[in-house]
Amino acid sequence: MNAAVIVAAGQGTRMGPGVDKLFLEVAGQPVIAHTWRRFEAARCVDEIVLVVRAGMQPAFTALAAELGLLKPYRLVAGGRQRQDSVWNGLTALEAGTELVAIHDGARPCVSERLIAGTFAAAREAGAAVAAQRVTDTIKDSADGTVITGHLDRARLWAVQTPQTFRIEVIRRALVEVRRRGLHVTDDTAACELIGQPVRLVESGELNPKVTTPADVGWVELLLGRLASPVPAP
Repeated sequence: MNAAVIVAAGQGTRMGPGVDKLFLEVAGQPVIAHTWRRFEAARCVDEIVLVVRAGMQPAFTALAAELGLLKPYRLVAGGRQRQDSVWNGLTALEAGTELVAIHDGARPCVSERLIAGTFAAAREAGAAVAAQRVTDTIKDSADGTVITGHLDRARLWAVQTPQTFRIEVIRRALVEVRRRGLHVTDDTAACELIGQPVRLVESGELNPKVTTPADVGWVELLLGRLASPVPAP
């Protein structure tokens, strides 16, 4: 069985005070509604776990009813840090889960092709991540004021979500993070600690994250232009 853990417990502080970015209306629906419906429609996903902030469960339950979602889902409380939220999501999965995709709730443009691609790669390699090639020229700066080096962009990738794993791989990786008392904001970084190779799955479509107010218009435009939008219930 395949599952998805959608991480939707962050505060979204860069969006501004008093703004819950996941419930901002974009292209006619809250950001999190678009994200949830993408995984609802993904044929490779059997179960969805949403990790949410304490006290937000009623809002998510009401949203699921409004959207007419049919795929099994459950809501679990988030943790103090993202890695804790991911751990809580993993512990809520059904026994027998083989593969799990971990996805940011604020990435609503993810395609079924990309979701399925990460599952296929993780089944083979144990871990996989959606990513895009870096096209800008990248420089290194030791002090943040002057250039101290040039990085070869041909070797650079910007990683995104979904990040998909064999369940035993990501659990073992996060146990190691916790054992060392480390803080990671990227699940593939946990895999690096245990020497687990992570397969890159190139994003053929734009897959941005809603982080600041400047992202909202861009994401709304992309959602409106999707060639195969998820049909409304």
